[in-house]
Amino acid sequence: MSARSRYFLSIDDLAKARGADPALSYAGAGPGDFAAALQEALRSPTLFERWRAAQPDPDEVDPSLGVTDAQAQVQASVADLHVEVSVTTGLPMRILRHRLNLLIGASWQLRDVRGA
Repeated sequence: MSARSRYFLSIDDLAKARGADPALSYAGAGPGDFAAALQEALRSPTLFERWRAAQPDPDEVDPSLGVTDAQAQVQASVADLHVEVSVTTGLPMRILRHRLNLLIGASWQLRDVRGA
């Protein structure tokens, strides 16, 4: 795993933020629920395995997409009219992006990245 990074994201309308597949999509009610869902998706292979099983040929899915970070931390809070999210992880951005897209589609925006 690479060096730990802190990713700062924003979500304009969390109430409408959903991934393309309802079976994998975030279905919570607020920032705390979302933070818990994303943290679980980064720490555990469960979301990845459910997505992989739904692929036409699960055995052809790149296994490196399933890496996890047991120490990943996610915090989310309401700020003005959007939700600010802080993710601290050693996972690369491509993994974070994949999990975010499964949970909330393209409803998020990367604001900054810093070393953790």
